Amino acid sequence: MRWMTLATALALAVGTATGQAAQIYKWVDAQGVTHFDAQPPAGQSAQEIDIQKPVAPTAVTPAARPDADQEQQAIDAKVKKQVAAEEARRKEYCDRQRTNLAQLQNNPRVREEVNGEYRRFTEEERQARIAEIRKSIDDTCN
Repeated sequence: MRWMTLATALALAVGTATGQAAQIYKWVDAQGVTHFDAQPPAGQSAQEIDIQKPVAPTAVTPAARPDADQEQQAIDAKVKKQVAAEEARRKEYCDRQRTNLAQLQNNPRVREEVNGEYRRFTEEERQARIAEIRKSIDDTCN
C-alpha cells in the first residue's frame, strides 16, 4: 500500500513538472537585450517558445553546396600564397638589416649620401643607427 501511494505521488509530480516546463517566453527589452523566462513580462508582448519541439536547422550544410568546399580551398590557397610572399619579403628585409648592422659595427668610417654628397657619420650617429637596426631586427626578425 505504501509503495502505491509513493508511485502515485511521483507520477503526479512528474506529470505536473513536464507540463510546466513546456512554456518559455522570449522578449526584447527597451535596451535591445533578449530575455527568456517562464513568465511573460507585464505590459509587453512576448513570443511563446515550445521547448519540446526541436528547432529546425537554418544553416546551409556543405552537402547542400558542393562548390563550397572548392571555394574554401581556393581561398586557402590564395591566403597561403600571400603568407609565403610576405614571409619572403620579411626574410629579405631581415637579411638587409643584418648586413647593414654588420657594416655599421665593423666600419667606423661609414658614409651616407645627402643631397648628392657623401658625409661620414659621427660616432653618436653610428651608435644611434646601430641601436635602431638592432631594435628593428628584434621586432621583425626574431
